[in-house]
Amino acid sequence: MTDNFDECLALVLEHEGGYSEHPKDPGGVTNLGVTKRAWEDFTGAPATVEHMRDLTPALVRPIYRKRFWEAAHCDELQRGLDYCVFDCAVNSGPARAVKLLQQALGVTTDGVIGKQTLAAIQAVPAPGLIHDMCEARLKFLRGLTTFDTFGKGWTRRVEEVRIKSIEMSQETQDA
Repeated sequence: MTDNFDECLALVLEHEGGYSEHPKDPGGVTNLGVTKRAWEDFTGAPATVEHMRDLTPALVRPIYRKRFWEAAHCDELQRGLDYCVFDCAVNSGPARAVKLLQQALGVTTDGVIGKQTLAAIQAVPAPGLIHDMCEARLKFLRGLTTFDTFGKGWTRRVEEVRIKSIEMSQETQDA
């Protein structure tokens, strides 16, 4: 598999946006999709609001690679599916992303990408799997108590991820 991380990160950061401190967001102070709590945990040091405002894509790149890309084993997935799973991992956590992928595949939903999951991925066309995973993701998001506040944006995001992920997977097939 080709390491598609930088391309996928750029796409994710477009959705994550900049600094935010939305009162209904359980993550609290966030910049480039990284919460203050996650940044402090990752760096091992306290962060001020000013520090959070100063985050850049280069600074957050390592946390995205380790906590989301590697945690969801996106480097083991084909182009397009890697973006779909990565974006879901960022939005809902890597374990949830893997479970939604497994749900779409119809395999045991244990949140671990192992031999069974990888074999199932290889057995189905990527565009259909991406579509099914996005449907499972939307169903999960609709069940969250914060859907009334963030649902319109989440729905748009998942649809944009679906379109781009399928496009990416088809580029690989055409190459």
